[in-house]
Amino acid sequence: MQPDTRYAWLGQDRIAYQVLGQGPPDLVMTGAVTIDVAWEDPGVALFLRSLASFSRLILFDRRGTGASDPPPPEPLPPWESHAEELAVVLDAVGSERAAILAEIDTTPAAILFAATRPARTSALILVHASAKYVASDDYPIGIPREVAEALLAQVDQLWGTDAMAAMYVPSRAGDERFRRWFAKVLRTGVSPRAARASLRSVLEGDLRPLLPLIQVPTLVLHRRGFHVPPVEHARFLVEQIPGAKFIELPGADMSVIWDSPELALGLIEEFLTGVRRIPEPKRVLATVVFTDIVSSTEQVGRLGDRRWRELLDVHDELARRLVEEFQGHLVKTTGDGILATFDGPGRGIRCAAALRDELRGIGLQIRVGLHTGEVELRNGDVGGVAVHIAARVMAAARPGEVVISRTVRDLIFGSDIAVEDRGEHALKGIDGSWQLFAVNQP
Repeated sequence: MQPDTRYAWLGQDRIAYQVLGQGPPDLVMTGAVTIDVAWEDPGVALFLRSLASFSRLILFDRRGTGASDPPPPEPLPPWESHAEELAVVLDAVGSERAAILAEIDTTPAAILFAATRPARTSALILVHASAKYVASDDYPIGIPREVAEALLAQVDQLWGTDAMAAMYVPSRAGDERFRRWFAKVLRTGVSPRAARASLRSVLEGDLRPLLPLIQVPTLVLHRRGFHVPPVEHARFLVEQIPGAKFIELPGADMSVIWDSPELALGLIEEFLTGVRRIPEPKRVLATVVFTDIVSSTEQVGRLGDRRWRELLDVHDELARRLVEEFQGHLVKTTGDGILATFDGPGRGIRCAAALRDELRGIGLQIRVGLHTGEVELRNGDVGGVAVHIAARVMAAARPGEVVISRTVRDLIFGSDIAVEDRGEHALKGIDGSWQLFAVNQP
């Protein structure tokens, strides 16, 4: 669920904003994607919720973009207008001071706000920012004038097409769904003419006099493969802003949202809170246990639905108790079996054997397969090749058997667990032949 969209008033104009998370600190992010469309992409939604896990995150659309009103008939210069909009949104949410996270075309307004309203700015995070884009005699690192004009022409020709996704978010260039969504983001954000005008104002600006006046902690992030502006512009900012910190990130995307977002999120959190959380591991080594009730379909027909449901309830409760007793993790029940993981194969085998033996007492027979390998953690579920191998090992087991892969057999060497060689097997969908073993004891 995305947060509710509300409005702050700037004169007669309404500025759309959203708030999520608790904070402190307060963190404003604006400009990457308009707020109502942002939540349609899982990558953006995850990035925003991650920011909100350590801040009160404030999002808003500038006038002329997204859900906000159009610019007034006699608008102020874009940066000044944007800074005013930011101020009224902070007033609306009761924020006295906030950190500002700005990317590319929103960075000029963020710099202006931090320089002119330091009492309302707690920190500044600039992504792919430049104080001055176009080269001049006193700024030789700028891009040539002809390159700037080519960029403007490119906006005229490609705005609202999925070609721009391939150019500006290369990490997702092969994802057709994403390219189409990104094109929609551009079209629903601003019109091609407005986009060109906004880009021209950014290209023609010169913020260099403001940089020494910034008094708040500043973090400058730039991807080494992103070239508009080049990374030299980021280094110039750090040289001119007192105490600023620069970190170069891998990749070439225009935003820090999609390519390796955990890197930027960790840096931002540490910068704002002084603490960088260790991310939860996504891949771990585990022993995977799959079980399956033998001839379950036939038993349903013989016993009837009611009696079968009662047996399954007993099966599930027994599985939960035994997996917990042997210090494993019950990932899920599968309808007529379970998927569980264990830190070590010995406990997994003993748990499987105990489950098999106890289920015999209520007339249920199971087959079990185990394999040890790297698994991917997925929000309470597990995936990866090791999970598929364990399932195929189970399928090779006879009724009442606990069968293990060669990997498991090698890891239990020296224990009192006795096994019998079942020879080489081809496992469906898994390359090569696999030596399997049946557990005789326990």
